[in-house]
Amino acid sequence: MVIDPGSLPVTHVVWSGARRIIRSLYPPIDLFDDIADPEDWPLLIAAEQKTNPRLMETIGNIDLVPVGRRVAGPGASYVMAPFTHASPDRAGRFHDGHFGALYIARTFETALIETMHHHAAFMARSQEAPGWTSQFRELVLDLDGWLHDLRGGDLAWAEALNPVSYTASHPLAERLRAQASEGVVYPSTRYAQGECAALFYPDRVTIPIQGRHFDYHWDGERVDLYRVAGTGEVYRID
Repeated sequence: MVIDPGSLPVTHVVWSGARRIIRSLYPPIDLFDDIADPEDWPLLIAAEQKTNPRLMETIGNIDLVPVGRRVAGPGASYVMAPFTHASPDRAGRFHDGHFGALYIARTFETALIETMHHHAAFMARSQEAPGWTSQFRELVLDLDGWLHDLRGGDLAWAEALNPVSYTASHPLAERLRAQASEGVVYPSTRYAQGECAALFYPDRVTIPIQGRHFDYHWDGERVDLYRVAGTGEVYRID
């Protein structure tokens, strides 16, 4: 069923202290974390490429973010990279990889459960042995945007929240973005009490503040534990 974007309400969503959890292996991108004006980035890239021919592999496709919607400064990499490094190999619920999206959760608990689910799917596909696996970092940020709202429970758009399929959500996101939507706010499909947002541009959030680091434990079937790096505290997920 094709979902009519015009049927979706638009809501002013303001979240303070929202969360995003990402793999710690991704380093900051110098260009985005610099204080240079984003309008000057093409000139800086052109100059840097003369001595660093692999620069674009680090930066990604910067043209996927309109000039007026780019953000810069320490920590900006964490909200720019999901757009410039978009790939069909890393599609999400509301982006197919031909453009990017920034996914955040309203609370830490929701971000944790969402990332544990996706990490478990990756570990199962690659048939990894049980044990403590990758380290993740917590990002804390604020959201302020007018988003298309899927939280009402309307059956007309329920298929966009299918927990095992993105067949309906991908074309919906493409149409919304083409109509200048800021993004989508929706109920988490992994945590019943949770809410998430998929943003089509990075300038709807503040530059993140880095929080804690976590290790996830894979038991061969699911991620059952997480450990807070630094303190060593271990928590079980039921």
